[in-house]
Amino acid sequence: MDAGTLAWGITSSALVLFMTPGVAFFYGGLVKAKSVISMMMMSFGAMALIAVLWILYGFNMAAVSDPWAFAGNPFSNFALSSPELSSSDFVLALFGSTFAIITVALISGAIADRARFGSWMIFAGVWATVVYFPVAAWVWGGGWIMNLGTTLFGEESGIFVMDYAGGTAVHINAGAAALALALVLGKRIGFQKGIQKPHNVPLVMLGASILWFGWFGFNAGAEANWYYADTETYGSMGPDSLAGVIVINTLGATAAAIIGWLIVEKFKDGKATSVGAASGAVAGLVAITPACAFLTPGWALLLGLVTGVICAFAIELKWKLGYDDSLDVVGIHLVGGVIGTLYLGFFATETGLFLGGGIEQLTVQAIAAFGVLIYSFVVAWILGFAIEKTIGFRIKNEDELAGVDTSVHGEEGYSLAEQV
Repeated sequence: MDAGTLAWGITSSALVLFMTPGVAFFYGGLVKAKSVISMMMMSFGAMALIAVLWILYGFNMAAVSDPWAFAGNPFSNFALSSPELSSSDFVLALFGSTFAIITVALISGAIADRARFGSWMIFAGVWATVVYFPVAAWVWGGGWIMNLGTTLFGEESGIFVMDYAGGTAVHINAGAAALALALVLGKRIGFQKGIQKPHNVPLVMLGASILWFGWFGFNAGAEANWYYADTETYGSMGPDSLAGVIVINTLGATAAAIIGWLIVEKFKDGKATSVGAASGAVAGLVAITPACAFLTPGWALLLGLVTGVICAFAIELKWKLGYDDSLDVVGIHLVGGVIGTLYLGFFATETGLFLGGGIEQLTVQAIAAFGVLIYSFVVAWILGFAIEKTIGFRIKNEDELAGVDTSVHGEEGYSLAEQV
């Protein structure tokens, strides 16, 4: 990396790392007051644990030399100790770590109000090791998803799976795992529509704002990231950089998704809410993540609008189907990630079905999306079930009623009584 790219790599990494506290605020405001510490701690626990695992072996696992390898050798450069590593290598490792961290943190929203912290940390470490690190290798590190277009249609076709910043590896991956854990842990006591209202709406808005701010590093930072070394395919920092279209699409799709979500709320419930605006923003950010570099701004606006509308309806599925996805990780991240990934099959510049291409782009997008979805769901369900049946994953009913914060962490989010 030159000095400018190196500086942007560090800056974008800081932006993405800041997104995980944003998740903590967003999720923390959505839960009840006696669960806010627990909710935020699951995000901060992920920051601590996944950062350590990534440095020890995750970075090594997230790149492969054989397209059909499951993952890289975790001990090939254990703890990043090779004397051959440069400053650029360390910055690229830093950026990759922030993606791993936030992917794990996103899952926690599905099990709010009822999960043990220690069990969550065990799940987070194992899931990151056997799911996120290998999937990152598949999508960006030279694995089978990265080579899927060539495998199916030949190198001359120019077809490759488009996932610029994590529609599959981050959002579908996290959303599928969230659904699995929601099923394993079961429903909260008194589960029904309106079971709880967000205890602190300003925290929700603050968290969504931090996420939108950090997302410019999430999407545009990918050009300085290690898994986009293929500059002929993905572009590179410089005069011909894709950063311009990436940032305008990150703005436009998110804004359009807010509008779509609020329109649905207004017609469905009679009021457009601030929580709806925040949720719509996150949905739009999720959808544009894989597509940010491969759409013109007009098609990005349409993607955001469509995603806001669909996700506003998708969050209602848990009441109809009976799975307790506490904070709508499935309805926003899984559904939004699938929409953004498949949308490219229709509207990607030059290769989309409606923009001069054939069915090939949609084919590889669908295989990648549902391949990651199925793998992540199955492994997460097995891990969650094993933890629940051994050391226990869900807290006791009486602790759930008393509040997770005091029973698990011995703290209260708000100490309003007069202190002597």
